[in-house]
Amino acid sequence: MTITATPTPGSQLINPTNHALVLIDFQSQMAFATKSIDAVQLRNNAALISNAAAGFKVPTILTTVAEKSFSGPMFSEITEAFPGQELLDRTSMNTWEDANVIKVVNAIGKPRIVFAGLWTSVCIVGPTLSALEQGFEVYIITDACGDVSTEAHERAVERMIQAGARPMTSLQYLLELQRDWARTDTYDMTTGIAKKFGGSYGLGIIYAKTMFGAHEG
Repeated sequence: MTITATPTPGSQLINPTNHALVLIDFQSQMAFATKSIDAVQLRNNAALISNAAAGFKVPTILTTVAEKSFSGPMFSEITEAFPGQELLDRTSMNTWEDANVIKVVNAIGKPRIVFAGLWTSVCIVGPTLSALEQGFEVYIITDACGDVSTEAHERAVERMIQAGARPMTSLQYLLELQRDWARTDTYDMTTGIAKKFGGSYGLGIIYAKTMFGAHEG
């Protein structure tokens, strides 16, 4: 059998219009006990995906748990990317059990959900398994999640993958939204986010543009 290739993207790739992003419990109290990832890297990755989603106008839900009574404010790196957006505060550990959150999920109406947050084994496993069971496609940004130990994080990710979730990383999320450097309307925004939050890749962009006036397109 002959298979003919075509220059078209695969259906499992994300783009700015085919998913909703849900950022869960990026709060100071939750971060204090997070040991599977350095706090600086965690905040950087949260900022990267938040700025990417805001820049590409991805519908995004910001949710917290017991914000005023226990867990504290959401990371400013996230809220600054979505100025004025309401934070949906919950009592349930599983975001998917909160009626207000689900109301917004249904209003957005995307069959594909991307999750990130703290802790992986509680705040991300719960909604991921629940959404999968209800027929949603689920992606998890694993390096924008953290847990009380590396063991806890890794077992949670494995459990979600076994159930059908698809893992990805923060930088991958940004670049998959852009996907083509010929898309000039978002080129400067994408490289700007990468330069600020993209680690050594961002440094490489700064170097190439400063030294040689390089351009990815």
